[in-house]
Amino acid sequence: MKIATWNVNSLKVRLPQVLDWMAANPEVTALCLQETKMDDPVFPQAEIEAAGYHVAFAGQKTYNGVAIIARAPIEDVVINVPGFDDPQKRLITATVNGVRLIGAYIPNGQDLESDKYPYKLAWLEALLQWLQAQLQQYPQLALLGDYNIAPEDRDVHDIKKWAGGVLVSPPEREAFARMLALGLSDAFRHFEQPEKSFSWWDYRGFSFKKNAGLRIDHILMSPALLARCSSCVIDVEPRKHERPSDHTPVIATLD
Repeated sequence: MKIATWNVNSLKVRLPQVLDWMAANPEVTALCLQETKMDDPVFPQAEIEAAGYHVAFAGQKTYNGVAIIARAPIEDVVINVPGFDDPQKRLITATVNGVRLIGAYIPNGQDLESDKYPYKLAWLEALLQWLQAQLQQYPQLALLGDYNIAPEDRDVHDIKKWAGGVLVSPPEREAFARMLALGLSDAFRHFEQPEKSFSWWDYRGFSFKKNAGLRIDHILMSPALLARCSSCVIDVEPRKHERPSDHTPVIATLD
């Protein structure tokens, strides 16, 4: 069983890429998507189910939107963080093959002076409080998604360029560290990895060609699930496609 996350930056544009990727990766049991950017009435549920998959989704027009595509039934779906009043669709939770999957599109924050930055921190605080209860209820749990946080300097191609901005600010990194303190582990860092491993590259300035990226897409796992994890990799191939997302998939293998 493999689980994966991918910010597709518009499912309307990239549905063929997603279906092709799932077909080329038959061991991926569940894929969490972010930034589907589609309201629920126009979500391509029929096309996805016709390709042989189960799907759960929560979206809004133009922005945000999350989904889970799976080869196995999707059970006990929850949308957004319970108790946190938020009109934006940024979180979807479900159980697939006994694994509790939380697919998250954490706010970007825009910049430290923007009102979107305190919203990001408040959103993270609500998520942290809810995660505590989820970990107690579901020993086999993974939090997958676009975190919009590069947790360490080695996750940034040029920390001097990014220092003092969002994605690397101390409060954001502290929130990530608090997730680890709950008992979650960064599956990617659990294994030896190549230097300069990134999951996002700006469309501008030939960033992908220069590998001027950030690692902001993560899979965090509970201790019981981490014990089953034999690898975690970033698949850069989709970023090479024509009209790609600016993100690429992260995949974890569970034995």
